[in-house]
Amino acid sequence: MAGLLDLLNSDLGKTLVNSASSQLGQNKVQTSSALTTALPLILGAMKNNASTPQGAKGLMGALSKKHDGGLLDNIGGLLGNSDVLADGAGILSHVFSGKEQNVAQAISKKSGMDLSSTMNLLKMAAPFVMAYLGKQTRQQNVIDSDGIGDLLGGLLGGGAQKEQSLVTQLLDADGDGNIIDDIIMAAGKKKKGGLGDLLGGLFGK
Repeated sequence: MAGLLDLLNSDLGKTLVNSASSQLGQNKVQTSSALTTALPLILGAMKNNASTPQGAKGLMGALSKKHDGGLLDNIGGLLGNSDVLADGAGILSHVFSGKEQNVAQAISKKSGMDLSSTMNLLKMAAPFVMAYLGKQTRQQNVIDSDGIGDLLGGLLGGGAQKEQSLVTQLLDADGDGNIIDDIIMAAGKKKKGGLGDLLGGLFGK
């Protein structure tokens, strides 16, 4: 099984980059750069959500009911679809618990893509990640929380390990090594040294 960043170099990944850059009116270099950070951040947040029994059950339920991998068969035709973008917004809100705007700002600073385009790219990337997960769970007959945890860990292996470390730095606002509590903090709460400051420190203000 290829890691998530290896996937970007595959035909499927190139189709994603080409389609997203066309939909957003952005060049392929910036789009690829933004996705290189965005995909592991989304997957890393999903992995941490799935580290609890309730979170894993919720993810498995979503994969079995809605995200069967069909999106991967028509990426170019579906990425700009309003229903897909709305689904992506819902996924982002769930995995980042209202912090997706801060994540978008970090990716925007790192890639050079404007914030509005970065947010729309995230809305495209989230259903793509879910579709790929859905396809992998079926191919590998993943049926329980242990299996989904192993699958997510495998996808974050190899070249994505650095980005998984970044997930922890970005989302572990209180520095306790556990980002779950930070992810579920109310979106409106801000504190010095919190997520916003971490993003600014890591990517430059």
